[in-house]
Amino acid sequence: MGGLSIWHLLILAVLLLLLFGGNRFSAMMGDVAKGLKSFKQGMADDEEEKRQRYDEHRRSEPPRLPRDQDPIDVTARPAEPTAPSPPPPRDDETR
Repeated sequence: MGGLSIWHLLILAVLLLLLFGGNRFSAMMGDVAKGLKSFKQGMADDEEEKRQRYDEHRRSEPPRLPRDQDPIDVTARPAEPTAPSPPPPRDDETR
């Protein structure tokens, strides 16, 4: 009802072939394929460029050495006393 069925697509394909002809249509599809291939290659080149910049940055940065720190104290400590919690409200106070 609202979408295109297979018959609509077939009729559209036949009209396109009649309108543009077989050679012209195949040439357009070839151009589309070349464009997609170029786009994918450009994306791969961009990723490679980012990877090279990251590697250069890592090589130029000296390795980080840990600073001398005090040892971590892991002994158990007694719990601090807390204030007692107030008693729960009675039923006649909540209404």
